Amino acid sequence: MGKGIIIDKNGGVIWLYGISGAGKTTISKLLKEQLTEAGNLSIILDGDELRSGINNDLSFTQADRSENIRRVAEMAKLLAKNNILVICALITPLQEHRALARKIINENFYEIFINCPLEVCESRDVKGLYKLSRAKKIENFTGIDSGFEYANHADLVLLTADSTPQASTQILYDFLLTQL
Repeated sequence: MGKGIIIDKNGGVIWLYGISGAGKTTISKLLKEQLTEAGNLSIILDGDELRSGINNDLSFTQADRSENIRRVAEMAKLLAKNNILVICALITPLQEHRALARKIINENFYEIFINCPLEVCESRDVKGLYKLSRAKKIENFTGIDSGFEYANHADLVLLTADSTPQASTQILYDFLLTQL
């Protein structure tokens, strides 16, 4: 997969966003593997993992979603300043959330929309979250009873419904080669 070259020794933030089940976590893991093979120092900040730890005090209200994004963006900025490529995988449902992340991080920020139709994501339902949301056991679930604004300013859009995770990752990696 990788071309075996170091992309950027100065760090940067690759912000993957999309609804649950679109492929953010899978692509982030594959991208990290590819970056590591090429000799790049990288880390993944995954929304689910962060919400079970540092952000476990936050709910899914709009105010708490904004605070979640703010905290992750601040962490990503610090890591990128230390020459690490930071792969953020978060739903980031609203344009204002993505604008906040971009404003905080500023330099070397790449907004990547992982675009997959709700029906496909719901059919994947790896974590059973859509089923719980439809049964009204989860409130404010993005795509069901909480909105998601599609990309206005994405640097790259990956269509994952009809593409393998490996193919999507390669498109992303090739894009990064031209940017970083």
